[in-house]
Amino acid sequence: MAAVAREAADVGWRHPGGFRRRPAGGYTGGPGPPMRHWSLGPTPSRPRPVARVAGGEVRVRGGRGAVTAGCLGVLLVALGGAPIRSVVAATIGALRPVDAAERPGLLDDGDLGALELAVSRSLGWVERQPPGRLFAFGPRRLTAAEHAAGLRRFLALLADRPPPEVLEQRVLAEFDVLAAGDQGDGSVLVTGYHEPVIDVAARPSTAFPVPIPALRDDPARGQWRDAAYPSRAEVEAGRLGHRARPLAWARDPVDVFFLEIEGSGTLRFPDGREIRVGPAATNGRPYRSIGRLLIDEGRLTEETVSMAAIRSWLAANPAERSRVLRHNPAVVFFRRLEGGPLGSLGVPITPARSIAVDPRWFPAGALAFVRAERPRLLAGLGAAWSPLGRFVLVQDAGGAVRGPARVDVFWGRGADAELAASEMKQLGELYVLVPKAVGDRGPSAQPAAAGCPLTRAVIAPAC
Repeated sequence: MAAVAREAADVGWRHPGGFRRRPAGGYTGGPGPPMRHWSLGPTPSRPRPVARVAGGEVRVRGGRGAVTAGCLGVLLVALGGAPIRSVVAATIGALRPVDAAERPGLLDDGDLGALELAVSRSLGWVERQPPGRLFAFGPRRLTAAEHAAGLRRFLALLADRPPPEVLEQRVLAEFDVLAAGDQGDGSVLVTGYHEPVIDVAARPSTAFPVPIPALRDDPARGQWRDAAYPSRAEVEAGRLGHRARPLAWARDPVDVFFLEIEGSGTLRFPDGREIRVGPAATNGRPYRSIGRLLIDEGRLTEETVSMAAIRSWLAANPAERSRVLRHNPAVVFFRRLEGGPLGSLGVPITPARSIAVDPRWFPAGALAFVRAERPRLLAGLGAAWSPLGRFVLVQDAGGAVRGPARVDVFWGRGADAELAASEMKQLGELYVLVPKAVGDRGPSAQPAAAGCPLTRAVIAPAC
């Protein structure tokens, strides 16, 4: 489910006051000022090497909120994209091997059951790829078969639910660590996204006048690939005619706008019934940031802008609402999803364990580790910031999550998830893990017998 049109968070790079910097010596947690999560403009203009493989440029795009892998080749999903190629590549400079002297701590502070589920989902996707398909892990290339073997081995290391220190020891014995980022200090910008829940009705009324945009034609059959796409203002004016088929009707256009930003979410009907929706297509127009617009007009500042701040400003200025929302001409058309939100790989994403990154730089389905801070709601005390250290899986992509120094963490649904999506804009660290080459592995403290076969269905040793 990645934010289909997450605005490209570059303002913080230019204005250090706009985010929380990593303190010397690591993260100490504790309360902190509200952070901007919202991305505010185009990606940084510095040159980005483009990964190329046989057949052309690799530009995998699924979209937070997502589409199944089988649809990627024919849908214009969330600001565009191309089908997954036969080789998944990334530039070598995106991921740098870390030697023992600078090796980070990998102490996981999350639920291992959720981690096991997320790894299994990545493994299932990798196993469906041609065995010889190549994945770029920095300077190394792994076949799909090797990639899958690494994920199976990690599942084996989790089998007895080890404490964080033991799991760290096992992982470092069997995996090499690759650092992401291109900021010089090894940092990356860490943001969050979530699954919004919107109250809707099945039919329009004065209380529910805003359509959840969808198309009568099935984009998977290709009818929309060559169409002349109308802008947001033209869609709102009825330009689509009979081709429009709203999935439901919402109270507030701002809710629908941010549903498009997040890429997928849940529609809740008056009788309590819920359906999940994700992107089916877009109108093909480029995304323009309304946060950047409000800053440029002096309505908000770079220090205070966030999803919550944008919502508050729009609520306080209803006469300006349509103009501001129409500044972004891009429209996401939705479809109903069965099951939970899907990422760009077409597999369900797991709260606090799935991340969205730029697929030009990171290998799909890979195991990674993120370190930053996250906000939490405390009863009667507002929000406080605490350290975050998690093994995560590369399972999603974002239309504006660009470059090797960006990562967006999926938080699921609920108040804490919404807070993280609105306020997280942290300088943190991101590491990708790759199985050590044969002969380089040390003792892992794993209780499995040597050579014991492991399968996806049986994640504990099979002998």
